[in-house]
Amino acid sequence: MVLWVILLCTLVSSLLGGLYVLGAFRRQRPNEPPLDKGTIPWLGYLLEFRKNSSEFLKRMQRKHGDIFTVLIGGYYFTFVMDVFCFGTIVKESRSKLDFTTNATQLVLQVFGYKPTKATHNVVHTSSTKHLMGDGLTVLTQATMESFRKLLLFNPSSGEKRAWQEENLFHYCYNIVFRAGYLALYGTEPPQGAGNKEKAEEQDRLHSDQLFQEFRKYDRLFPHLAFSLLPPKDKREAERLKRHFWNMLSVKKVWQKENISGWISDQDQLLAENGVPEYMRDRFMFMLLWASQGNTGPTAFWLLLYLLKHPEALKAVRDEVDKVLRESGQEVKAGSPPVTITRDMLNQAPLLDSALEETLRLVAAPMLVRAVLEDTHLRTSSGTELTLRRGDKVALFPHISVQMNPEIHEEPHKFKYDRFVNADGTRKDFYRNGKKLKFVNMPWGAGVSTCPGRFFASAEMKLFVFLMLSHFDLELINEEEEIPAVDISRWGFGTMQPVHDVRFRYRPRF
Repeated sequence: MVLWVILLCTLVSSLLGGLYVLGAFRRQRPNEPPLDKGTIPWLGYLLEFRKNSSEFLKRMQRKHGDIFTVLIGGYYFTFVMDVFCFGTIVKESRSKLDFTTNATQLVLQVFGYKPTKATHNVVHTSSTKHLMGDGLTVLTQATMESFRKLLLFNPSSGEKRAWQEENLFHYCYNIVFRAGYLALYGTEPPQGAGNKEKAEEQDRLHSDQLFQEFRKYDRLFPHLAFSLLPPKDKREAERLKRHFWNMLSVKKVWQKENISGWISDQDQLLAENGVPEYMRDRFMFMLLWASQGNTGPTAFWLLLYLLKHPEALKAVRDEVDKVLRESGQEVKAGSPPVTITRDMLNQAPLLDSALEETLRLVAAPMLVRAVLEDTHLRTSSGTELTLRRGDKVALFPHISVQMNPEIHEEPHKFKYDRFVNADGTRKDFYRNGKKLKFVNMPWGAGVSTCPGRFFASAEMKLFVFLMLSHFDLELINEEEEIPAVDISRWGFGTMQPVHDVRFRYRPRF
């Protein structure tokens, strides 16, 4: 009898515990946001969220208002769509709202790298030194040299101004990725290759091979991040990870010349903090994706929007030509190769605005914080809500800010000069008569702001600057619609097109 009682109690306890895990007992407490668990235990809205995150969040916002809590795959996410609450969330102390928990899980899942306590400080310190200020000037020059090696290299002996046809997305992603990789991770030593020309040819060949493998991994990335890969793709992802751990190993990187200080300093600091070599190899892979996973796709969208809007293309190209003339340089037959500097990029406010407008349209990161203790949040209406300990709070600026018609008039339209005044100064934005701090958030915000945002911007503007100054550009089919985006990449930075677009280019002179 006693045994049966024990077994029954155990069964009941297990059942109750299971129901608790599945979320059956979760109830909305006073002063908490509206709670919506969906109809499927534990999964909640996972399937709908992954199918189309944007449409799901819009539907929840219409149903519950600007702040709501939903169950997604065993976790409770409170989505905050009220832009006036953003400042409170991004400034809250890490003892209450911590971004490292989710970031740690993600980098371990997709790159095999396990961050240490020193990792964040190492990245922050090195990025401040090398991706901003004088360090950024040096790195921009190195990137300029890489673009010259890739973009302005033409081995053909045919007609000098002949049109060449390419797929625009592949072309932009390929060139920008390879230029950034060579500028960051170094180049082949001339003495190892035999001479400078052979070394540069090896750089072109090696960087292109690396890009082909990178694209295979990049296609798997969204489903890998959510552990949704089928067995075959999972095996391929593991193969690719090991390939990059090998190709980007610190031993091989240190054999290169012209390694950027951003790469070399971080490896040295990690080594000094006791991080083993095999883990530093994985760190190198993480840095490659973090630095180059979004710049090429963004450059594609920027060029495509310019090509689809002739008035924008003319205005930005005129600005580029003006900056070149004022620097004492010009692109013409027989003239020496031009050099675009960081200062020159800073003298192109229309190009800067066009890039920011592009990011507004296609950058869709999701900012997630783990709620470590009950946290109070005051809404724009004055209501005070409580974020529950153990939940996650998330911002999705693409909907709440970037595509908000109360902030950006006609938000679905590309307006190249949206972010700049007539005198070249940055434009201010308001909602309900109140000036906004957050009007575009492609780089995140607060302590989790992308530390490489200035280098990434310089890299993309440098590419477009060179393309517009050196080449005539046309879409093969000018009537072709701008392609839809791949919704599986919502929440992971810049979205990618569901299909490529054909274009052609030729030297202007």
